[in-house]
Amino acid sequence: MTATSGAVAAATLDQGPATLIYNTRAGGSGHCTPDDLVEALHGIGYAPVYQATTSEAELRAVLENVQGTVFVAGGDGTVRAAALHLAGQTGVTLGVIPLGTANNVARTLGVQGTPTEVIAAYADAAAVPFDLGRVTAPWGEDLFLEACGCGAFADVLAEYDPEAGKSPLRAVQALTTSLSSFDPPPLSLTLDGQPEPETAFALLEVMNTRATGPRLRLATHADPSDGQLDVVRIDVAGREGLLAYLAALARDDFEALASVDSTRAACIEVPYSGQAFHVDAEVRPPMPGVTGVVRVDAWPGALHVLVPTGGRS
Repeated sequence: MTATSGAVAAATLDQGPATLIYNTRAGGSGHCTPDDLVEALHGIGYAPVYQATTSEAELRAVLENVQGTVFVAGGDGTVRAAALHLAGQTGVTLGVIPLGTANNVARTLGVQGTPTEVIAAYADAAAVPFDLGRVTAPWGEDLFLEACGCGAFADVLAEYDPEAGKSPLRAVQALTTSLSSFDPPPLSLTLDGQPEPETAFALLEVMNTRATGPRLRLATHADPSDGQLDVVRIDVAGREGLLAYLAALARDDFEALASVDSTRAACIEVPYSGQAFHVDAEVRPPMPGVTGVVRVDAWPGALHVLVPTGGRS
C-alpha cells in the first residue's frame, strides 16, 4: 500500500465524534495550531469539535455531558484537569496529545512524538482502562493521576516554583539534596490492611504513573491499569549518598537502589501529624497540630484512555 492510499484508507474510517481541548500556553504548543490538530483528527476518521477553554469553569461546562473521544492537547496540568472531570463517566475516552515539559501521563502510556505524529498513531489505537488514586485526608478529598506523597519530594515541591521555569534537572537536584538531609518522624504504614513496622521515611510516594513532577521516574514499572498503586519509600536509616540517587534517576532504575523499597497495594493508610503532602503537582501545606490518617485507594478503571498499538512497554 502506498502512503497516499494509506492516507485515503485512514480518512474513510469512522471513529465517531470527538472533542479537542487545546492548551495554547503549553510548552510545545508553538509547533501546531488548533486547525492543524483538527485537520489531523479528520485525517484518521474523527469528527472533531474544537473547544477553546480559558478557565476551569469553561472546561467543566465543555466536558459535563461530552461523549465519544476527548483529545487533550497540553501538558500534565491540562490533562489532569480534563481527566478529573471525566473520571467515572461512561461512553467517553481520553486521548492525550502531549505538549508540555514533563508529559508524565503520556510517557507512561508510550505516547510520544509531535502532535501530528501522535494523532497519526491514534489511527490504530485501543481504549484501555486507566486507574486514578483517591485520597481521603484531614484536609479533605482529592484525586490524582500521577502520585501523592509526603517526605522530601512534598517539601521540595512546596518550595519548587514551576512557573519560574520548569526544569527536570533543577527538580532532580533539589530532590536529591533534600534526600541527603531530610529528618522525618517515624510512620507506621498500613498496606491493604496489613500494618508495617514503624519507619522514618525520607521519601514516601504513592505512584500511579511511572513519573511525577518534573519527570522524576520513581516507579519505573508502574502500570496505571493494574488496579493497584506503587508505594515507593526510602528508609532514612539506609539512605544513600547524593550521587547514588542522581545516577539512579539518570539510569532510570531508581527502584533498584538498596535504600528504595517498592510495593504494590490497592489501599494505603499513612499516619498524619500535620506534614506537607502533594497531590500530583498541588501541595497540601502543613497543618501543625492536626492528626489523623491519610487514606489512599486505587480507583480501578476510573478512565479509559487511547493507547497506540505497541505504544506501551
